[in-house]
Amino acid sequence: MIPNQWYVVLDSSELKKKRPLRVQRLGVMLAFWRDESGKANCIADKCCHRGASLGCGTISKGHLVCPFHGFEFGGDGKVVHIPANGRLKPVPETMRVEAYPVWEGYGLIWIWWGEASKATDKPFFFAELADFSYSTLIDRWKVHYSRVIENQLDVVHLPFVHATTIGRGGKTLVNGPVVRLEGELITFWVQNIRDDGNSLPRKEEAMPDYEKLFRLQFHYPNIWQNFISDKIRAFAAFVPVDEETTLVYIRYYQRMIRLPLLRNLFNYIGKISSLVILRQDKRVVETQLPLKSEQGMDERLIQGDKPIVVYRKHRQELIRLAEAAINS
Repeated sequence: MIPNQWYVVLDSSELKKKRPLRVQRLGVMLAFWRDESGKANCIADKCCHRGASLGCGTISKGHLVCPFHGFEFGGDGKVVHIPANGRLKPVPETMRVEAYPVWEGYGLIWIWWGEASKATDKPFFFAELADFSYSTLIDRWKVHYSRVIENQLDVVHLPFVHATTIGRGGKTLVNGPVVRLEGELITFWVQNIRDDGNSLPRKEEAMPDYEKLFRLQFHYPNIWQNFISDKIRAFAAFVPVDEETTLVYIRYYQRMIRLPLLRNLFNYIGKISSLVILRQDKRVVETQLPLKSEQGMDERLIQGDKPIVVYRKHRQELIRLAEAAINS
């Protein structure tokens, strides 16, 4: 994982107000709950007393209560009450577990993964999507999240993996892609055409009008959007569970239809279509070896893989910078 980043980890609808949620994310077990104001909180799932799962407990007056001995935890990870000691006895400062900064918005929940003191006010989101309605689905993949991300940066696979859906037409020749990295946002434009046997793939300098072409965006560490049209977008959050498992949170966004019943039907159809396409990808990506990708691995990349090359290089740089900051 890239340290010191905000990661989407849940859809807001998954975290209810009356009961905690125990999940594995980024390779660790976490306990989430909502306090009395509805604010989401996240702490390590292992009680500092006897190691029980806190996510299997209950919520009382906004605190997370361990199911084993009733220790109550606040959102900062500190124990605020030990029933066996009574309310008059102070709680030792050592009675605490790790807490993770949480930010919620746009129907998603992020946690800050890294040094809490370095957490920014809020994570990045494609804010223009707030004007769209959406439907959501979640799909579990048995592969590292870097592989799932790279699949959505891969423009070469469309006519082969998606021959019956978005890759129809046999457009195997790839012009570009043109890739731009601004901060932690990758934007790329591409043109897939039929191979007439007389043309070579056009490079960036031969594509002056590239901004009129099909484009996609990825923002580190784990969100992506596909500009299907001005009024339709596909969004994904690639949520790391562990080194070999990823949850893909796919959303179908649209602002064409606003009447509630028709809107919901249209969004549902879009969601199902997205799932069909996603499962075509999944069938192949889960066969890739190794399960995790990284810069300098044993693969022979081509011009059409430029978004993947940029992603790997910058991901490695972000890891290097974060680790250097932690060790300084």
